[in-house]
Amino acid sequence: MCQWKKPKITLSPSLFHDRHMDIEIADVNIQLLDRLCEIENQCFDQEAFTKQQLACLISDYNTIGLTALVNGEIAGFALARVNIRRNVTFGHILTIDVAPAYRRKGIAQKLLHEIETILRERDIKECRLEVRENNAAALNLYQKLGYTKIGKLEKYYGTAHGLYLKKSLQ
Repeated sequence: MCQWKKPKITLSPSLFHDRHMDIEIADVNIQLLDRLCEIENQCFDQEAFTKQQLACLISDYNTIGLTALVNGEIAGFALARVNIRRNVTFGHILTIDVAPAYRRKGIAQKLLHEIETILRERDIKECRLEVRENNAAALNLYQKLGYTKIGKLEKYYGTAHGLYLKKSLQ
C-alpha cells in the first residue's frame, strides 16, 4: 500500500467565470457527505457509491476530493486516489459527479483539471479512470482532455461494458 501522507490541501478558491455563474473549487470534507451522497445517487443507478463508501473514501489519506460550488451550493464533486500497481504510481479518478441542474457548464472539466493539477504537484505522471462504454458525454469530455482507451472492461457496470482510459500528466 502506498505510504503517502495526505498533506493539507489548501486551495485558494479558484473562480471560473461562466456566462451567468462563478464556479469555486474547494476541498471535500465529511460534513458535506449528505449532499455528496445525494448528487452521487442522481448521477448513478446501481453503480452509485453508498454513503458508507463515500465516507471511507473522503477520510482515506490517499483520496483527493474536490467540490464545485456555484453561488455557495455544491453543484458537483470529484474523488480520486493515488494508487500503486506493478511499481507504477498513478492517479485514479473514482468519480466525477455533477448535479443534473448544473451539467454542460464546464464543471466536470474544471474538477478534473484541478485534480490533475494536484496529481502533477505530487509528481504523479499518469491518471486513469473507468467510464461506461455508452456514456457519450463523459467519453467526449475525457477524449477532449487527452484521455485514451487502454482497455475494455467486460460487464464492468453490471451487464454494461466499461472502458479503461489513461492520460499522461507529463
